[in-house]
Amino acid sequence: MVLRGTFFENLKMAFDTLLNHKLRSFLTIFGVIIGVVVVMLISSIISGINVGVAKEIESFGTNSIFLYKYEIGIQFGRRSREERMRKPLTMDDAEAISKLPTIETAVPFLDVSSNRWGSKILVTGANGKTSSSIQLQGTYPELAQTNTEILTEGRWFTKAESELKKDVALIGATVAEDYFPGQSPLGDKLEIGGREFRVIGVLQKREQFFGGGGGDNDQSNVVYMPMGSALRIKPNSDDLFILSVAKPGKLEAAKDQVQDLLRVRRQVPYGEPNNFSMATAASIIEQFQSITAGVAMAMVVISCVGLMIGGIGVMNIMLVSVTERTREIGIRKAIGAKQSDILLQFLIEAATLTGFGGLIGLAVGWLLTLLVAIVFPSYVPWWAPPLGFFASVGIGVIFGLFPAWKAARLDPIESLRYE
Repeated sequence: MVLRGTFFENLKMAFDTLLNHKLRSFLTIFGVIIGVVVVMLISSIISGINVGVAKEIESFGTNSIFLYKYEIGIQFGRRSREERMRKPLTMDDAEAISKLPTIETAVPFLDVSSNRWGSKILVTGANGKTSSSIQLQGTYPELAQTNTEILTEGRWFTKAESELKKDVALIGATVAEDYFPGQSPLGDKLEIGGREFRVIGVLQKREQFFGGGGGDNDQSNVVYMPMGSALRIKPNSDDLFILSVAKPGKLEAAKDQVQDLLRVRRQVPYGEPNNFSMATAASIIEQFQSITAGVAMAMVVISCVGLMIGGIGVMNIMLVSVTERTREIGIRKAIGAKQSDILLQFLIEAATLTGFGGLIGLAVGWLLTLLVAIVFPSYVPWWAPPLGFFASVGIGVIFGLFPAWKAARLDPIESLRYE
């Protein structure tokens, strides 16, 4: 028996205790394992969602300004009466914005995915496939200048085709795959709302929100057509969204100019809030991350419950260990071990116990993250594994302090008499 065990000797003793009581040790650290697994899973899923959303929003351009009559972003609950009563933006608004000195271009998008009664407009292909989930958007030829969509095949529609209200269409990658599998769709036709549209271009597949899916969740399940053609399908449609692109280095000035212009055009009284919504890629990402941060905090609290349960188990098992090893403690003290030596020995044992549980939790959490990544965006941030491990070790130190203090305070004479 050594007089004063070094750190590594105490560590070896801790592992010997673990190996001698395998089942008891595993049951003790089960709560710690669960807590660390939750930390890993939640941090990876939330980080993956944040990265995916940031990529999707930034694909519209970091110099882009999004304008809509309703508030842009994630909404909870019903819209206010003031918001529901707002008049829509107009194509004249888009034209006026495009003339501002800080704006590169401004393009309106008119949603005609449903008819005046709210029913979805059907899209039918030559192969007989019919769908009502495709996003139908009327827009201007200036769409090509926004760099938000990339053409992989064919061409953009021209200004002449737009002015003459030609029934031509640009289709997203998902529409091309669904309606024209294994072949080029150029020159073929789609029937949209009872009208035949000739496909002139195919767009590159976009980053998908939450792994894609169908309908509105798939950003490539879209058809763009000239504005005049869209109004033929739905003559009274006014659901207009404007994408304006600021000149390089002019984003902040452009935001001020666009806001001032729209306030004047929409006759917003001085001191009153805007009766329209304006957002940028950065502001939407910031809003989304603030929401996911709140979710992350809630889940961290839940994971802390698991760690607390593990900590209570550690305290309980360490108190049992102190009782079982009372005579050993007495012998160590009798040959000169100090209270600090005994305290350190049991603290190291407790920290080793929970630290080992933390490592198991990290391994399980990493495996589950890889499985989740198959169906859901996930990304393990660099700070998650160290946080999970040091949290588990910290739980051991905190909850092992009382048993270690109790062991250190044992009287050596009484300990030697203990049977």
